[in-house]
Amino acid sequence: MKELNKILLGCLTGAGLLLSSPKLLAESLSQSLDLSGHWVGYLCVGLFAIAYLLVVLEEVLELRKSKPMMLAAALIWVAIALVYKDQGMSPVAETAIRHDVLDYGELLLFLIVSIAYINAMEERRVFDSLRAWLVNKGLSYRQLFWVTGVLAFFISSVSNNMTTAMLMCAVVMAVGKDNPKFVGIACVNTVVAANAGGAFCPFGDITTLMVWQKGIIDFWAFFKLFVPSVLNFLIPAAIMHFAIPKTLPAPLHAQVVTRRGAKRIVALFLLTVLTAVGFQNSLHMPAAVGMMAGLTYLQFFGYFLHITHSDEPELGLDPMSGEENPTADGEDSMRFDVFHHLARMEWDTLLFFYGVVLCVGGMNFLGYLRHLSEFLYGELGATPANVLVGLISALIDNIPVMFAILAMRPEMSEGQWLLVTLTAGVGGSLLSVGSAAGVALMGQAKGIYTFMTHLKWTPVIALGYLGSVAAHFLINSALF
Repeated sequence: MKELNKILLGCLTGAGLLLSSPKLLAESLSQSLDLSGHWVGYLCVGLFAIAYLLVVLEEVLELRKSKPMMLAAALIWVAIALVYKDQGMSPVAETAIRHDVLDYGELLLFLIVSIAYINAMEERRVFDSLRAWLVNKGLSYRQLFWVTGVLAFFISSVSNNMTTAMLMCAVVMAVGKDNPKFVGIACVNTVVAANAGGAFCPFGDITTLMVWQKGIIDFWAFFKLFVPSVLNFLIPAAIMHFAIPKTLPAPLHAQVVTRRGAKRIVALFLLTVLTAVGFQNSLHMPAAVGMMAGLTYLQFFGYFLHITHSDEPELGLDPMSGEENPTADGEDSMRFDVFHHLARMEWDTLLFFYGVVLCVGGMNFLGYLRHLSEFLYGELGATPANVLVGLISALIDNIPVMFAILAMRPEMSEGQWLLVTLTAGVGGSLLSVGSAAGVALMGQAKGIYTFMTHLKWTPVIALGYLGSVAAHFLINSALF
C-alpha cells in the first residue's frame, strides 16, 4: 500500500509540474497541428454545433444542457487524441487538455465556495428577510421599480445574476401581482440591472471571474467599469420609468425572522472575498485557493452553530403567504451542515461549464480560434470586435464567448480587455435568452415576462449598451 501511495504521489506531482510550467505548456502547444481544414476538424465543429443546438432546445426537449456538452467535449478530444496518436504526438494533445482541465478546476473551486455561501445565506433566510423588508415598505410601483433595480445592480456584483434577479422578481411579483404590465417591465429592468452590476466586479459574473483568474486585469481595475455599468442600467431604466403606473399597490405585510448566525455568515462571505483577493494580488496565488481557505470559515462556524444550537425551532412568517413557518423541524434539521449546501448546487450548470471549457479548448487546439482571432482582431480591429462580442452574447451564452476570447489571447490594451469584459457581461441584456437571469425569470414569471415582453424594450436597452461603451472610452481613454 505504501508503494502504491508513492506511485500515486509521484504521478500527481508529475502532473502538477506539467500543469504549472507555462514554458513546457507553450513548447507543447507550439507543436500543435492545424486541423482546421482536416476532416477531424469539421467533425469536431459539427459535434460542437449539434451539442449547442441541444442546449438551446433544453426547455423543449427537457434534456439538461450538461449532457450534450459533456459528450461533445469527450468526443472532440477523442478525435483529437486519435489523430495525434497516429502522428506520434500524444504528449502534445495531453498537455493541451490538462491545461484546459486546470482552467476549469480553478473556476469550479471558486464557484463551489461562492455558491455554498449563497446557499447558506438563503438557508439562514437572509434573502427572505430582505424580500419581506421590501414588501413591508409600502412603496409605489415606480419606487419599487427603482429600488429593485438598484438592489439587483449592487447585489449581483457579489452574487450571481440569476439568484439576484430571481430574488427581486419574487418581490415584484408579490407586490405587483394585480398589475401584470408592471411585473413585465420590472422584470426587464431587473435583468438589465443584474447583468450590468455583474460587469464591474470580478465576483459579479463568470466572465469577469475568468478574466481576473487569468491575471489579465488586476482586481481593482475592474471597478473602472463602474460608471459605464451604471449607465448601462440607468439609461433604459430612466426611459422605462415613464411606462410604470404612478399608483400604489395593495398593502401587504410580511415578517421573517432570520436564523441564528445569518449576519455572521454574510460577514464571513465578505471576509472570504477579501481572502481570495489577498491570495491573488499579494501572494500571487490562485484566487480559488483563497476561496477554499474561506470555505473553512464557514465550516468552522457551522461547527460552532452545531455545538451551541438550541432545541427550540425558530419560527417566522412566510413573506408571501403570511403563515407561520418553522425554519426547522427538530434537532437534526436545525444543525448547520456545509455539505448540505454543497449538495444543493446547480451541478448541471457547473458540468455544462466543464463541457464548454473543453469544447472551446478543443476548437482552439484544432486551430479555429486562431483563424477567428486573425479575422476579428486583425481585419476588423479590437474595438469593432469587442463591441460585436456583446451582440453575439445576446444570442450565445457569454461564457463560451469569453472563454474563446481568452483562448485566442489577442494582443490588446487594458482598455480593450475591460471593454470586452463589459460588452460580454451586459450584451446578454439585449434579449431575454441572452443571460441566465433572463431565462430564469421567463420561468419564474411565466406568461408575464416573455421573450416578446423583453424584445419590446430591446431598442432602449441597446441605447444603454452603446452609452456604456461610449462612457468607457470617455472615462478610461488613458487605458487604450
